[in-house]
Amino acid sequence: MGMGRTITLSISLSLLFFFLVLFSGHNVEARPSFACDPKDSATKNLAFCKSNLPIPDRVRDFIGRLTLQEKVKLLVNGASAVPRLGVKGYEWWSEALHGVSDVGPGTKFGGDFPGATSFPQVITTAASFNASLWEEIGRVVSDEARAMYNGGMAGLTFWSPNVNIFRDPRWGRGQETPGEDPVLAGKYAASYVRGLQGTDGGDRLKVAACCKHYTAYDLDNWSGVDRFHFNAKVSKQDIVDTFDIPFRSCVMEGKVASVMCSYNQVNGVPACADPKLLRETVRGAWRLNGYIVSDCDSVGVFYDNQHYTTTPEEAAADAIKAGLDLDCGPFLAIHTENAVQRGLLKEDDINVALGNTVAVQMRLGMFDGEPSAQPYGNLGSKDVCTPVHQELALEAARQGIVLLKNHGLSLPLSPRRHRTVAVIGPNSDVTVTMIGNYAGVACGYTTPLQGIGKYTRTIHQQGCANVACANEALFGGAIDAARQADATILVMGLDQSIEAEFRDRAGLLLPGRQQELISKVAMASRGPTILVLMSGGPIDVSFAKNDPKIGAIVWAGYPGQAGGAAIADVLFGTHNPGGNLPMTWYPQEYLTNLPMTTMDMRSDPSRGYPGRTYRFYKGHVVYPFGHGMSYTNFVHTIADAPTVVSVPVNGHHHTNTTISSKVIRVTHARCSRLSISLHVDVRNAGSRDGTHTLLVYSSPPAGHWAPHKQLVAFEKVHVPARGQQRVSVKIHVCKYLSVVDRAGIRRIPMGEHALHIGDVRHSVSLQAATLGIIKS
Repeated sequence: MGMGRTITLSISLSLLFFFLVLFSGHNVEARPSFACDPKDSATKNLAFCKSNLPIPDRVRDFIGRLTLQEKVKLLVNGASAVPRLGVKGYEWWSEALHGVSDVGPGTKFGGDFPGATSFPQVITTAASFNASLWEEIGRVVSDEARAMYNGGMAGLTFWSPNVNIFRDPRWGRGQETPGEDPVLAGKYAASYVRGLQGTDGGDRLKVAACCKHYTAYDLDNWSGVDRFHFNAKVSKQDIVDTFDIPFRSCVMEGKVASVMCSYNQVNGVPACADPKLLRETVRGAWRLNGYIVSDCDSVGVFYDNQHYTTTPEEAAADAIKAGLDLDCGPFLAIHTENAVQRGLLKEDDINVALGNTVAVQMRLGMFDGEPSAQPYGNLGSKDVCTPVHQELALEAARQGIVLLKNHGLSLPLSPRRHRTVAVIGPNSDVTVTMIGNYAGVACGYTTPLQGIGKYTRTIHQQGCANVACANEALFGGAIDAARQADATILVMGLDQSIEAEFRDRAGLLLPGRQQELISKVAMASRGPTILVLMSGGPIDVSFAKNDPKIGAIVWAGYPGQAGGAAIADVLFGTHNPGGNLPMTWYPQEYLTNLPMTTMDMRSDPSRGYPGRTYRFYKGHVVYPFGHGMSYTNFVHTIADAPTVVSVPVNGHHHTNTTISSKVIRVTHARCSRLSISLHVDVRNAGSRDGTHTLLVYSSPPAGHWAPHKQLVAFEKVHVPARGQQRVSVKIHVCKYLSVVDRAGIRRIPMGEHALHIGDVRHSVSLQAATLGIIKS
């Protein structure tokens, strides 16, 4: 409280932490072999232990040596040991959503590993629109994960990332996702997975990632409906057009080693018991090279809660026959043997499931003997929480922060002109709030108060005891501080008490009396008032957007362990903000008569249904998807782009009578190298260097079942002040300029497609290269 320069200890504490770890005996005793210990004469010469043999041969040999009783105990996350074959027990469940986490039982902190680098929550990192950053974060997280595995503190199978679509703004877990756009989510999925799993070892894995939760899962606990009982009624069109896209990208482009099925039913069938989803789509059409795991206790849930089967044995059989390989939970270990004995399941079905899980363990090197002799075996505690890793966490936070409003150039602040700053709000001096959920133990923290104190003298008042802000008891001190200071920074918003797993929001307004505090402080403030918001989901801050006394609004998401330093760097102009919203910020009235349980993406004016996400909702917004300001101005010019593109067709194209344009099934087009190349000049018209996100949207000519616009490409470009950079953009025609009809068939509309880049519009006409017509 009161005046006085806040001393920032974060960097020195982080370095102290690093050196304590570095010199505290990081040469830990080597982790014992999981299997195939070279000192074990009974097993070292068995075929499954011979790393020079093909993995399928090794897998067959290992499974062929197991009894049925041993097999069923390997179908669960807490897989049992097989001592007679020299195989130890293994915990499959570890998490690494935005840093190594101890949420799952497979990972723990302590000893030589007191913490790990905690990056911003995914929704924040997604706002960077920077695919190379996402992959680099994955590389760092997997370095630390391997180090902890080598030290006996973690597994190698990490059930991350969460790539569900942020469909409804109330969803408590939206913060874990890359946002509402399927192209953005798919690109994030593939990039982060490549970083985690490694790209330099052929079929070998650094760690095994997992894309979750498949599919149409985006409701936890809303208005008496929870995820354990929810039946998501989803059209084929929306499945193909929206919900499948991130998972398809994760599997086919990211080459992920695992997919997790969700708790909910999809059109009456539990996701973890649906062969169309698991066996036919994930494993069949997308060719998953890995295993499918249930969300925790999902098999038990569809028996006990959803009453999908009459007996537990039927539930076990249905799950495995549908394509489930591993159960997070004990259900399959308890009931699968009886399912075989009752003739509901064949032992060969179990062999297939085990073949998928064991193959992943072998690709991880777990059957190759002692870890220190393998790739990544040199990683240890010296490689966790390094200064380089912590600097990347800071840079990720900077890149994810979004400048929403900057009236009259209120920002950046100046330490020379703003010598005393009031720092107010329930999130002004928080630590764990900044790392969101599915987090671990951070290396150290820089709070917003500490970060701002690095630049100028601070007066700190919370204003509210917590984000619930139930009363005005602390308002007086906050108002007095604003009257004294040269500038006022309010750090407000949400935390996990408001939005979290199994905690969906009731509405979009700030909790309690936060809005009242903000308005009263802004009215009293002697200098500019800056509103900084921490949240995972969007907030209706229309009052602040329209209040001339609030000069600027900044969204920081949940910015990770270095969040306070990143916020301060943006506020004081050391970093020029370049983030963009990965989700629409709706007004509160958007939720009027809009149940979370209604899954339809497309609007339907006949029943007053507004549609979801920027792709289908055309109504009023507080801030649109992709919005983000800078301290400079960027100007786009299309330097080179085609106006007509021929689409080669395999002898046919199809006229759909419901729309005026001709459309071609993607399966009839020759898609392999069919892309549009654009060259866009981005000029920085301002006096500050800046990084700009080039967002390219397409509006197709098709009828009302197509999105009114769709993100088709994005690129990050750094442009010096008064400088210019040319950016090359490739748009794959079949993938990004196609639309999905009501039957779930992807088609390419012929005719004029409008490409939008900022204020610039360019038309490209797609024309079929053949004239034959086929009805399909």
